[in-house]
Amino acid sequence: MKKTTAIIVSLFCMIASANAQKKTFANDTNLLTEKQKKEGWQLLFDGVSTIGWHTFNKTILGSAWKVDGGTLHLDSSKKEGWQTANGGDIVYDKIFENFDFKIEWKISKGGNSGIMFYVQEGKQYEYPWQTGIECQVADNQNNEDGKIDKCRAGDLYDLVSCNKDVAKPEGVWNQLEIISKNGKLRVFLNDVKVISTTIWDRNWKGLIDATKFKEMPGFGTFRTGKIALQDHGAAVWYRNIMIKKL
Repeated sequence: MKKTTAIIVSLFCMIASANAQKKTFANDTNLLTEKQKKEGWQLLFDGVSTIGWHTFNKTILGSAWKVDGGTLHLDSSKKEGWQTANGGDIVYDKIFENFDFKIEWKISKGGNSGIMFYVQEGKQYEYPWQTGIECQVADNQNNEDGKIDKCRAGDLYDLVSCNKDVAKPEGVWNQLEIISKNGKLRVFLNDVKVISTTIWDRNWKGLIDATKFKEMPGFGTFRTGKIALQDHGAAVWYRNIMIKKL
């Protein structure tokens, strides 16, 4: 009887340990609730594979982009100029129009990167930021861009500044939400609405004309496109990447 009880207790402990490890690994991330599924949300990263992602203008994904503890991680330990060896900017396969996009990110000390949308691929483009609007990812405290208006975390890079700095420091997760519908664009950083603007109108064109982007035909004008994650030579992590078509 004692032997049977010991076996049962042992099995119970093994199951509990396995469940604890599973929870620790997943941390309830990269999963959709039943409510989210009914609302039409879809995951762009499942936490265990890089399916759906490829290097910009290629069909494969650079080996520096890795699945690491339930995150999509850019390992920037080997540099190649201002980007990462075997890294590069990456894009999701599908094209989106009106959408509600959510992602969590954290950046290494002094790093900066970006999340772009309405990106176009093609031989005429060398980088996704030549067409796509970029929402800045940055360590505001230790990166020089974090001190520049319109270049801080959450800003639409070089175009529109956040109304307040609510970014968390390096190594800490930030929650970003971008809602784009019929030219109305809203950005939420850590549950705070930091940007509300209109794109594709006359004022938007004026914003572009005041930046380097005016030299890039088509920048910020496309109404459909892909989601991209930038390689700017800094280690960066992403999780809970999801989108809902509007």
